[in-house]
Amino acid sequence: MSALVVGYGSIGARPARLLTELGCATAVVSGHAADYPVVYRELAPALAAERPACVVIANSTGSHFETLSILIGLGYTGTVLVEKPLFKHFQGLPALPFKGLYVAYNLRFHPVIQRLRSLLMGEQVISVQAYVGQYLPEWRKATDYRASYSASAERGGGALRDLSHELDYLTWILGGWTRVAALGGHFSPLEISSDDVFAVMLETPLCPVVTLQLNYLDRAGRRSLLVNTATRTIEADLVKGTLTIDREGVSVPSGPDDTYRSMHSSLLSGNGENL
Repeated sequence: MSALVVGYGSIGARPARLLTELGCATAVVSGHAADYPVVYRELAPALAAERPACVVIANSTGSHFETLSILIGLGYTGTVLVEKPLFKHFQGLPALPFKGLYVAYNLRFHPVIQRLRSLLMGEQVISVQAYVGQYLPEWRKATDYRASYSASAERGGGALRDLSHELDYLTWILGGWTRVAALGGHFSPLEISSDDVFAVMLETPLCPVVTLQLNYLDRAGRRSLLVNTATRTIEADLVKGTLTIDREGVSVPSGPDDTYRSMHSSLLSGNGENL
């Protein structure tokens, strides 16, 4: 099976490596010099030469819509996986010729989230609190945070979009949402034009009260949930890889590539159920 990764920056390098490890003949499309065996500068010749079964769009958020439009215009009919978020602003899509179009929310494949979802099946879920925080200047240590896309609202950055994994897995576990309210913006001294904190409140079909905070401010770095059901309290910590059910804790380990590898395996198998 062949695969094509569009974009070969810090985001695109991982899917290119993992798809190769999973047995795909993988090429990349990059407008910049890329240290990779098969590199194209433009999408059209890459599609013509490689005839990929799947395309991963891993370029900048602001280029996702343009790349999708090019794929449609070139008549591509395979499977497409787009790095999150799908777009920097809401945009309607034309009729899609693809076999499947998915957004790369890999935390659905985190073993803590998988286990939590199983535990909540058949439960009366009463309240959920979710939290994610990461201090932006320490996120990508090799680069100046002020030059990253995360710092730029114009390029699709901001805590709400960057940390939207929580919005995805909460709605995946709890059946979507029926009402939503939010407060947020740029409130810290960080030298950015994007939002640095958001608080979201949701009502979902399976839970009447869901609260979520996302921020670029937490110097310790946290990603966790607290769930109250009619019969038990469950704490989930995705950083530590633990689940605590009432007072009993269990380790649910995960390596740095595991969720991505599982996501790409699901994509290649043609099983889009969890994507």
